[in-house]
Amino acid sequence: MEKINTDNLEKALDSKEPAQPQISKAPQAYPEESSAKILTEGKEEIGFHKGALNTLANERNELFKMLQNVEGIMQAHLKRLEELGVKIGQK
Repeated sequence: MEKINTDNLEKALDSKEPAQPQISKAPQAYPEESSAKILTEGKEEIGFHKGALNTLANERNELFKMLQNVEGIMQAHLKRLEELGVKIGQK
């Protein structure tokens, strides 16, 4: 950036020279470091997805158990209704 002359602000602002942009070059990481970072991030993402799948599989198993319980209870009610002489049509 161009330095502004604080003593004479009008002269500094009316300067005919275009300001040259200063491009600061950040130190480049070694290729090994950038690939190591990518590998680490990739492993983290893989771990995230594996954990999510593990959790979802456990949830599905629990849901299946719940469905089995509901089905068993429904069958018991149907059986008792038949014993009482009520005929239930299958849907």
